[in-house]
Amino acid sequence: MTRQIPVAKPLLDELEVEAVRRVVLSGWVTQGPEVAAFESEFAALIGTPHACAVSNCTTALHLALLALGVGAGDEVITVSHSFVATANAIRYCGAVPVFVDIEADGFNIDPELIEPAITARTRAILCVHQLGMPCDLRQIVGIGKRHAIPVIEDAACAIGSEILWDGQWEKAGRPRGDIACFSFHPRKVVTTGDGGMLTTANSEYDRKFRLWRQHGMSVPDTVRHGSREVIYESYPELGFNYRMTDLQAALGRGQLQRLGNIVAARRRLAAQYAERLQGIAGVVPPVEPDWARSNWQSYCVQLPRGVDQRGVMQALLDRGVSTRRGIMNSHLEHAYEQPGAYRSGSGLQRSVMAQRSTIILPLYAQMTESELDFVVDTFTDVLDQPDRHRAAG
Repeated sequence: MTRQIPVAKPLLDELEVEAVRRVVLSGWVTQGPEVAAFESEFAALIGTPHACAVSNCTTALHLALLALGVGAGDEVITVSHSFVATANAIRYCGAVPVFVDIEADGFNIDPELIEPAITARTRAILCVHQLGMPCDLRQIVGIGKRHAIPVIEDAACAIGSEILWDGQWEKAGRPRGDIACFSFHPRKVVTTGDGGMLTTANSEYDRKFRLWRQHGMSVPDTVRHGSREVIYESYPELGFNYRMTDLQAALGRGQLQRLGNIVAARRRLAAQYAERLQGIAGVVPPVEPDWARSNWQSYCVQLPRGVDQRGVMQALLDRGVSTRRGIMNSHLEHAYEQPGAYRSGSGLQRSVMAQRSTIILPLYAQMTESELDFVVDTFTDVLDQPDRHRAAG
């Protein structure tokens, strides 16, 4: 049987099993005390006064935009070069994503392109800490302040990543912008199966998140069920079913206990990749700026010029190494073909090139040195057969 290295693998064992078992036996499995505890522990970890758990990061982005008042006819500056949920959340509000290009030396939004894309209709800037690598918040937040435009951090991949701010390292998504949104999908550094979190220093935003995530209900279920007096709930605003369950939160609390070790392991593996890949002609590994520490949620490399991305990926898969293509671009998808689905705030050449010429190599906390060596050796061997993997045209 061919050895198979997955592109990602969550780190779960008896710690999480026992946490979920505890909740099942408690009889309370929907949003309740475990969610509240998870929120408190997450807030302490990130260094934020408010953390609100929701069903996933997409719903977190939706609530963040709504809290800022984003609506029909508004524009939100962001990148096309991100998972489609980033742009979709903007469209859920009836607003238009304004796509600008990524930096020349990375996969994050180019701050220099934000200001020229601002119009009278710009309601927010939505930046993405792509693959766990922090974007240049110092510049982005500065732009937002100059133009009185709020900043949302799509920190879906960035739990455990760090940014150097005023000489001190702090967690990404604190947030330095107005709101940050995290994901706990299994591809992320820690998981709750699925789930999301919003962080903010603004108590009014947090109040809105909590109201809207539970159908706009005036009082939480835990308060109603725990009261010795009858409470009639009311619904003062239109809300959504965006709740996290206690089962998920228990899983997340166990995962948070591992976060330090998980990130340390990922950083060690990323350093080994960088060292090993130096000898492969044309391959460009990712690089951290001196003001950022990635959690290395994914390890995305530039392929040699002219190499067929799909051909390389298939050859690796045939030999037991799973990969993923470079980050997608929303504007290239059929869902964004109709007129008015988005506006280009700049050329998007770097975004398109990155999607078509990069691949994501396997990386997970429990990955062994032997597995990493197998990936690099197989990758090297595949690239040593250029005639079989030359891009057409």
